[in-house]
Order: sequence, then structure tokens, then C-alpha cells
Amino acid sequence: MTSYKAFRIHRDNAQHSAGIEELELQAPDQGEILIRVHYSSINYKDALAGTGKAQILRRYPLTGGIDACGEVAESSDKRFKAGDSVIVTGYELSATVDGGYAEYLRVPAEWAVPLPEGLSASQAMTLGTAGFTAALALHRMEMNGQRPDMGPVLVTGATGGVGCLAVNIFDGEGFDVHAVTGKSDQHAYLEHLGAQEVLQREQVSTYHHALERGLWGGAVDNVGGEMLSSITRKIRPWGNIAAIGLAGGHELNTTVMPFILRGVSLLGVDSAGCPYGIREEIWQRLANDLKPRHLDDILSQTVSMEQLPEVFDQMLAGQIMGRTLVTL
Repeated sequence: MTSYKAFRIHRDNAQHSAGIEELELQAPDQGEILIRVHYSSINYKDALAGTGKAQILRRYPLTGGIDACGEVAESSDKRFKAGDSVIVTGYELSATVDGGYAEYLRVPAEWAVPLPEGLSASQAMTLGTAGFTAALALHRMEMNGQRPDMGPVLVTGATGGVGCLAVNIFDGEGFDVHAVTGKSDQHAYLEHLGAQEVLQREQVSTYHHALERGLWGGAVDNVGGEMLSSITRKIRPWGNIAAIGLAGGHELNTTVMPFILRGVSLLGVDSAGCPYGIREEIWQRLANDLKPRHLDDILSQTVSMEQLPEVFDQMLAGQIMGRTLVTL
């Protein structure tokens, strides 16, 4: 086979276009392993890139998709052989190199993590970057001293991919979880996933003072902007905030008071550039102690490459909950 199908993104003279194209297999100098992709997923970043609503790609044209899981078809690296199942997420996928919305993907061997025993390929991509990010947030918070007895952990954007998985993962690790959502009809769903309390956005995003009453032992924030500004003021002493997303804005309006008077820590979570050793450890944990108990309930739909544009629009309009699996 010398050609394959891929979801290709173009930008010519500021005009965006995207769709399925037939491509030639990449030369071996583009990476030591060639993967026959079985599954990918849809993240918020994928929807932005696929619709051209944000400048995610740094060169054009490119194949979309920041996640991929499949079987090694060719390898010139001794770490992998044909038939091995591998996961690739983040790095430069769908930023400067072709991503996972393709029947085949060639990448450097050091980007590929062996699929851990205990996870199927479809489960790995139901998790994808979203699940990896949620687990990485917990890892960073634990490394900085976060414990269940410090108080409940707040999860914002809780019906999104990262949010749903964070609720389920933190609950599974013994934390009381308070979930924040703008969808008033999804309280029962979040409680099913493990939230002990569900809050509306306006209950969390308002503040009046540099320091407010300490309500939560820590937080996983998918929103940024005023939501994160408010949260910094309401974390109990020595709590941690894992900053993951910026759906509500990239500006942070806060003071040093929470950090120097309560010892609060603001931890950045960079899943794309995570070091390989930590990356491998997180995937092993996702196959074991951090594997979400309600992963099947978090998977909301499975779609094909042909359906990607429609699903991108739905995601950006806030119409999708949980995770979307892409089958290739």
C-alpha cells in the first residue's frame, strides 16, 4: 500500500478548508515507526484546528488529530516491532507534523508509548489527551502534597472531556469532587460519575476580595479567565490548582495573596510536552489504579472521519458531553 486516507487541513490566503484526501505514505526520514491507526479522538483543540477558529496549526497543510492509537506496521527502531500496539498523543501532532486523523501515521519512535496491558485501543482513545491530562493533573497535585483530607477538589468545565474524566478519576482516588457546569440538566450525570456536589458556574466565578473563604482543598480548572481568578481566592491553605484550559479566556486577574498567605500552588499541566518517563507512568496508571470506573458512560459517541466537521461544530457550540471516539 502506497496511499491512505487522511483528514487534511489547509489555509490559503487566510481561507480555511478541510476534508478527506488521499495521501502518499511518508518517507522513513519522517520517523522511525509507521503506525496503522485504529482509533483517534476529538479534543477541543482538534475542533479549533479543524474549523480554523483558532491558529492551532503552525504550518499548512497538515493532517488533524492530536491523538492516535494503533498497530506498528513498520519500525526501524529496536524498541518496537511490527504488530506492537502503541499510543501517540500530543508532541507536535497536528501542530507542525501530521496528526492522527489518518489511516497511517509516521512518527519518531520516542513519541510512541506501548499500549499498557489492561487498556484496549478504543479505551486508550476514549481517554486520549483528555484522560491523560486529567491523570497528569492528579499526578502533579499529588507530587505537590495534595491529599483527600485537605478538602474537596473542584473540577470546572465538568461535562467536557477532561472534566468528566477528572471527576471520575479523582473520585476513584478517594477525593470528594465538586463539579462545575453551565448545563443545569446534567447534574445527575455528574453525580453518577462521582461528583459529591454540582455547582453552577455563577456560584464559583464571582468574587469580591483578594482572599475569600477557603472552600476547596484543590482544583482542576479547564476554563481559565475569571473562573480561575476566582478559584485562586477560595483554595484552602497548601492546596493546589491544576491549570489545564482556557475556554473562558487566557488572562489571569489575581493577587499574590493566596500564594503568600495560604501557600496555594498554581500548577501548569502541559500534556503535549510531558517528558517521556512521566508520560509512560501516567499511561500505566490509567490502565490500573487511575482507570475510570465509568469510562463506557463517558464515551458519548463513535464517529468516522467523514463526520468530523459536523462534530467539530457541535463541540465548539457546547453541544457534546464526555468523549468522542474516532474510528479509522
